[in-house]
Amino acid sequence: MGDKRPRSFYILAAFFSAYVLFLYGPMIAIYILSFQGPDGGLTFPMNGVSLTWFGKVFSGGGIVDIGAAFKRSLALGLVVMVITVVLSVAAGMAFRKPFRGASVLFYTAIASLIMPSIITSLGIALEFRLIDDFVNKHGADVGLGWLADGYTTAMGLFTSGLGAHLTWTLPFGLLIMFAIFNRFDGRLEEAARDLGATPWQTFRHVVLPIILPSVVGIGLFGFTLSWDELARSSQAIGSVNTLPLELQGLTTTVTKPDIYALGTLTSAVSFVVIFAALSVILVLQARQRRQGSDAGKGMV
Repeated sequence: MGDKRPRSFYILAAFFSAYVLFLYGPMIAIYILSFQGPDGGLTFPMNGVSLTWFGKVFSGGGIVDIGAAFKRSLALGLVVMVITVVLSVAAGMAFRKPFRGASVLFYTAIASLIMPSIITSLGIALEFRLIDDFVNKHGADVGLGWLADGYTTAMGLFTSGLGAHLTWTLPFGLLIMFAIFNRFDGRLEEAARDLGATPWQTFRHVVLPIILPSVVGIGLFGFTLSWDELARSSQAIGSVNTLPLELQGLTTTVTKPDIYALGTLTSAVSFVVIFAALSVILVLQARQRRQGSDAGKGMV
């Protein structure tokens, strides 16, 4: 038999169990209560079991159309994810060689991380309001009369809202790519060029297969950070709301278990994205162990 565990082990184990319960208990309670029956409320005991409240999420009824907000956040998150991946990889490649102003550009790109989110949102909103004022007052003077007719605002989900989210996701993507390329062995690219590969072939068949797990991670960061962003969306999103903004509004009004169903659905989307990203990484790692790296394949 092994040595008897000291009393401190059980004290720490009890503390850890209480911490896990405190951390995940409310989430589990929300998941369970989202399956309340049609006459159920926001507390236990449950009054029946059904999928009624999930149907109401997408029915478009109630105080706000949370189903539409769900779809808007999903679309915005996917666009943010793609742009974050493309710009982060491109910037990572560009910063591998020194150029004038690189330090200033780098600190400018990540400065939004240290700025309060609400200040960033207010700044973006002010910037777009200045654009609106210019178009409305001076549009005809600069040949934009056709735009000024019926013009309302340039603020919107995929204009100011997209920009606000990118100020949050891009710095993380850039920092990840810089860390990856700091450890990248440039001799692999030199070997590809010696074999006659073009710059695009070198990137496609040598660089990308090596950094692909990190690219997947950047995509995961981009989507999840956009998916639950609240402060940067609050002033810059325009006339429509994202899901976190609608959810914040619902918590200040009389609600029903449909808000719990919404929480369950949003968590499910996050889990699907996380598991999909992990699955891609695991498949790539298993394939490399079985067949070796893809680097260099297809250049002939």
